[in-house]
Amino acid sequence: MNPETVSATLTITVPVTRVFEVLADPAAHSAIDGTGWVQQAPDRAPLTEVGQLFRMDMHHADHPDGDYQVVNKVHVFEAPRAIAWLTGSAQGGGEPEFGGWIWRYDLRPLGPSATEVTHTYDWSQVPQFVRERGIRFPPFGPGHLENSLRHLAELAARPIGRTEGAA
Repeated sequence: MNPETVSATLTITVPVTRVFEVLADPAAHSAIDGTGWVQQAPDRAPLTEVGQLFRMDMHHADHPDGDYQVVNKVHVFEAPRAIAWLTGSAQGGGEPEFGGWIWRYDLRPLGPSATEVTHTYDWSQVPQFVRERGIRFPPFGPGHLENSLRHLAELAARPIGRTEGAA
């Protein structure tokens, strides 16, 4: 087991394609988030391919600006089995710089109406110069991944078209 990853697993009584659909919808990410940091998605197009960029508005009391924006880059897109993205920022409106941490969801169908979801946060590729900025890894408490999976389960169980804005 990699000491620079944390993960949690939950069985959701929703078909794998529906769970993946919710994860590929940036507008649902604020409702999935287990920390309360993710606010909204300025980029609302569904995620469809590796390399796609999407931004998220964020708020964190310990961030120098309080409110800030991240740029995510789809790193894995294997519908409906896995989706992952790198998180970074665009400094001064330029090209995004990614910090090396990855958010990943692996989905395993358990029949036609249940899915095992493993949510992983991996910071093993964070370069030393980023670590020297004083970011603590992982930057959230132990319940974050479990909370996110519970929120995902609630959203995925809703009728299609009703995934945004509730947690």
